[in-house]
Amino acid sequence: MTPHIEAKKNEIAPIVLMPGDPLRAEFIAKKFLKDVKLVSKVRNNLIFTGEYKGKKVTIASSGMGSGSIGIYAYELFKFYDVEKIIRVGSAGSYDKNLEIYNLVITKSAWSDSCSFPALISGKQSHLSYPDLGLVANLFHSATKLKLNPTYIRIHSTDVFYASRDLEKTISLSKAKAVEMESFALFTIAKHLQKKAASILTISDNLITKSELDHLERQEKFIEMFEVALGAI
Repeated sequence: MTPHIEAKKNEIAPIVLMPGDPLRAEFIAKKFLKDVKLVSKVRNNLIFTGEYKGKKVTIASSGMGSGSIGIYAYELFKFYDVEKIIRVGSAGSYDKNLEIYNLVITKSAWSDSCSFPALISGKQSHLSYPDLGLVANLFHSATKLKLNPTYIRIHSTDVFYASRDLEKTISLSKAKAVEMESFALFTIAKHLQKKAASILTISDNLITKSELDHLERQEKFIEMFEVALGAI
């Protein structure tokens, strides 16, 4: 056990799908997995383990932001022998042509600050990258499902309610969409010599102002879940 995960070591699979929302984790586990077991509920951050097409897989919620996913990803990699984490989450679009329900696979993640990698590894960088093998698996899975995700840089913001002008943020980040977790996940995976990737569904568009409500974000990202499960 760790301070934040109460599961026994053998209750966590070597590969983890990681949504932010605990209720989204529960939805994925109950809809797609067989012999599902809730293995941790510390702080109501739910973690489930079951089987998908005969393969053991864990669905673990990360919470919101780099601090939260930083805790769970580190503990899963370091203390539970997890080898791969795929983030499955939502993102806001910075591109008027990248609309709600569009799938994106992260090519790189840009952060406003270098503090997270500096504190984790002693190295400063505004960019972090996914494992290319996992990225290839995600694209292969998407192709089998006749889906065509967009391959983009995303902005992993440190602040949800930022006062900085959006055009300036887009210019600085050179990103097509924004979320809060992938940069930290990739940073920790690299530091611990593990593998990570992220596939995201556009939930709102900051240019056109279209958006999904919280229930749609929780339950209607089926294609993203199917691609991620197919990639394992």
